[in-house]
Amino acid sequence: MLNKVILIGRLTKDPVMRYTSDMVPVTTFTLAVNRNYVSQSGERPTDFIPIVTWRKLAEICANNLKKGRLVAVTGSIQTRTWDDSSGNRHWVTEVVADDVRFLEPKSGFGSGSAPEEEKELDEDFDKLFEDIPDDFDGFTPIESEDDLPF
Repeated sequence: MLNKVILIGRLTKDPVMRYTSDMVPVTTFTLAVNRNYVSQSGERPTDFIPIVTWRKLAEICANNLKKGRLVAVTGSIQTRTWDDSSGNRHWVTEVVADDVRFLEPKSGFGSGSAPEEEKELDEDFDKLFEDIPDDFDGFTPIESEDDLPF
């Protein structure tokens, strides 16, 4: 089995850092990721993906990321549930990040990169796919809603 996610997108708002009861830092943010097609209305649909980072990576993200910053995130999908005070069960699917790469310089994000920086970013982007096995042929479509975990 393989659970690996690679996303490139922009933060929808500033990240939020909290601490667990054991004082472990955890930072969350939402990534806006465009889909690879244009709708009939001429717009590119966007998904809003919740991202979770832990420990040192959480501190780095909280201290360096801001709304609008372009990043590459690698990690895995996690689904969890909880019951609220009314007894209603809630599901959340999020990406637990193993790595977050800043794809724009901190001082000028949103304004584009210099050509040599773009070359470095292209090389870094290519490295994101090195861990995917050669025989990985994609995802198996879900045939029925009965196969969904929620």
